[in-house]
Amino acid sequence: MINKSQQKTAMRTARHARIRAKVHGTAERPRLAVFRSNIALYAQIINDDAGTTLVAADTRKVKGATTRERAIAMASDIAATAKKAGIEAVVFDRGGFPYQGTIAAFAEAAREAGLVF
Repeated sequence: MINKSQQKTAMRTARHARIRAKVHGTAERPRLAVFRSNIALYAQIINDDAGTTLVAADTRKVKGATTRERAIAMASDIAATAKKAGIEAVVFDRGGFPYQGTIAAFAEAAREAGLVF
């Protein structure tokens, strides 16, 4: 018997698999992958051709009252680090999560900080 929590995780994993079938990061345009847990938001900029993580950040080290505020602060952080690494454009991978709330706030803040999706 599968409980509701396991079912939600399985459904998200299936959505993420469908997204990953279409989204692929290259050296010119790496993938910005986002994962949201109950505690923090994690983001990585990944070159799938080489299988390497170019930039990574999470909200555990960022100051802010709400998860959304921490996500917005982290987005500007990761965008600045990406610019230093020479990354201007990325492909956004929402990780099977709905594009709303924290995920949407992160994406909008990353765009405003200069990353092109």
